[in-house]
Amino acid sequence: MKKKILFGIKFVLLFGFLYWHVLLLFAVNWLLKTWGLLTIDEVVFQLKASFDGTNSDMVQEFWLHHGLPAFLLAVVFYGIFWYLYRKYKEKRFWVYLGFFVFGFSLFGFAYHKLDMSMGVTHYLVQEFVPGAADDSTFIEDNYVDAGDVEITFPQKKRNLIYIYLESMEMTYADEASGGAFSENIIPELTELSMENENFSGENDSLNGAISLPGSTWTTGAMFAQSSGMPLKVPVASYQLDDANTLYPSLTTLGDILGENGYNQELMIGSDASFGGRSIYYTLHGNQKIFDYNYAIENGYIPADYNVWWGYEDEKLFEFAKEELLSMAEADEPFALSLLTVDTHFEDGYVCELCGDTYGDNQYANVMACSSRQVAEFVRWIQAQDFYEDTTIVINGDHPTMDTDFCTDVSGDYVRKTYSCVINSAAEATKEERTFSTMDLFPTTLAAMGCAIEGDQLGLGVNLYSSKETLLEQYGFSYMKQYLSDTSKFMYEMSGLSFGEDLIKQVQNTTELKLKDDEGNLYFWVKYIHKYFNVDDVDSVRIETEYVNDAGETVTGEYECELYVEDENNPNYYMVQVTTDIPYAYADRVSAKVYFSAGEYKDYLLIEHTPGE
Repeated sequence: MKKKILFGIKFVLLFGFLYWHVLLLFAVNWLLKTWGLLTIDEVVFQLKASFDGTNSDMVQEFWLHHGLPAFLLAVVFYGIFWYLYRKYKEKRFWVYLGFFVFGFSLFGFAYHKLDMSMGVTHYLVQEFVPGAADDSTFIEDNYVDAGDVEITFPQKKRNLIYIYLESMEMTYADEASGGAFSENIIPELTELSMENENFSGENDSLNGAISLPGSTWTTGAMFAQSSGMPLKVPVASYQLDDANTLYPSLTTLGDILGENGYNQELMIGSDASFGGRSIYYTLHGNQKIFDYNYAIENGYIPADYNVWWGYEDEKLFEFAKEELLSMAEADEPFALSLLTVDTHFEDGYVCELCGDTYGDNQYANVMACSSRQVAEFVRWIQAQDFYEDTTIVINGDHPTMDTDFCTDVSGDYVRKTYSCVINSAAEATKEERTFSTMDLFPTTLAAMGCAIEGDQLGLGVNLYSSKETLLEQYGFSYMKQYLSDTSKFMYEMSGLSFGEDLIKQVQNTTELKLKDDEGNLYFWVKYIHKYFNVDDVDSVRIETEYVNDAGETVTGEYECELYVEDENNPNYYMVQVTTDIPYAYADRVSAKVYFSAGEYKDYLLIEHTPGE
């Protein structure tokens, strides 16, 4: 009986081994087919981020059309193995060897396809082989810290409405308008852009932004447009859903507006935790998150309502109208960011407002519907009292990843995101600009009437100025190459891995207090900032030294642990320890607080000298 059980377990494990490798090959094929423009940066980021809120239809489609066929094929392969195992009893070693060689060959083939598409081997070598990293300094060399730049707001601050359009490109317009299609799929959006500003200079055509590495997926795109930086995270870092930070030392649009008294909100029809968006927008500007979960919790939609990624754009715009009217009644200026979702690949979501103008071309019908809805929403805004003091920025988040919608577009055509700035307080130059989505960060502030010292923030350049963008200086190929390389500068700034710069930021926020605890000296180390997770810290210790009444030098050492200071605001940690030092000696005591984390051993966090 025991032999039969062990035999059964062995063959279940063998089938699991085979199914895993067959499924991996199917998954890679699905991945490359579904995400035609997939980059290694996006893959790494999404593996580190939360998958909560993923479109359930996409998950079901994968398991139905790929997971199940992979299972059936694995059963066939396993049946062949079982037949050979039973028939060639004296050659079972070779049967087993063939089985494992076959399984690993499937893995090798899948890996090869992935490597050829995204350069996985090069990326992993750069990340993990000592001395192999290119560690490009391009970003660091060209970076302008927005926190160090003087940004002057107008006396009457303007409101901001920023609309991220999922997968929206200027490509969908007709060729006469600057697009690449024979028929204009987005006529209303084309008209909006033509009426207002898209930085095409004196050309009567559309112009848009180029998505560079680090900004070619939704979270990366939103990050780039609001921070002027590409989104890059290290492989060897902890999961975003386990973290409480994302680029904490980076000064973003949300930070700047928050510091200037803006009431800020992000509205999306999906789960904001997907892709780390809630972390980013909460950390930078403490913005209210109105997402799919918020809509359910506050009665905007029924508890069991779920379509596409959560709720459709028709509802998003109606909810946004209510929020705008409420925000406009307050005394402070407001900044509302919206992200549409219906136009997400594959083929988008057909809502009740969508027609069938383009017949069986569902994605074209969805894009046309989005164009109408956005234009109607903008016209509604323009009819409101608050519009006079409100700037509207509309931009596609990234080029679509739909596998077949742009197959007829010429390879010579440069695909750009849709771009439009409405009711700007600044006037553009007469030159057509070549720009990336990162340039929208300072450009948005300039459109709100802000004066920006040097006209650059992050890697983004103010398009209303005469300053050349980095794309205009270096060209697309150069920037694509150097933004694709590993960047220790970006990894350390991410807050997801340790580095000298991050630890210095921690030092700058930490405070050390000496208190009386029933006659003994009590150390309270607080405001140890959010730049790392408490689990990453190996140890914290306090070394003390003082001279007693007898003139003797007395030293001491106390091992401590980090604690969350406030469970409702877990952004700061603290250390508390009561010593055996009489509190009467407080003005004689010197103390040093050390911590160890990863390769940083006994790193001085903060010190106290007598008399402080």
